[in-house]
Amino acid sequence: CVRDYIHVKDLARAHMSALSYLRQGGATNIFNCGYSKGYSVLEVIEAVKRASGVDFPVKLSPRRPGDPAAIVAASAKIREQLGWKPENDDLDQIVSQALAWERKLSGPMPPNAA
Repeated sequence: CVRDYIHVKDLARAHMSALSYLRQGGATNIFNCGYSKGYSVLEVIEAVKRASGVDFPVKLSPRRPGDPAAIVAASAKIREQLGWKPENDDLDQIVSQALAWERKLSGPMPPNAA
């Protein structure tokens, strides 16, 4: 499966842009936020392995019934109407920063935790 992952900081900035837009009198609207490109689940797994330094085993399974093969955000509308654009669109950066945040909250992973 391919999905369009987004860094939490970019999502927060999108929310702030939308709030500013509403405060300035903009109408309620729906905006897709993303990078307009997707990563496979395997690419995300490999990024997690690189960021964590752990080569954990992976069990491959078929796609679940009803799961679309790919979902990628069409973010042209938010870019045009709010001037929003993502700043953190590197998968390795997204994963390593998310892992660093999780470690900050829960402490480092013990050696052999995988």
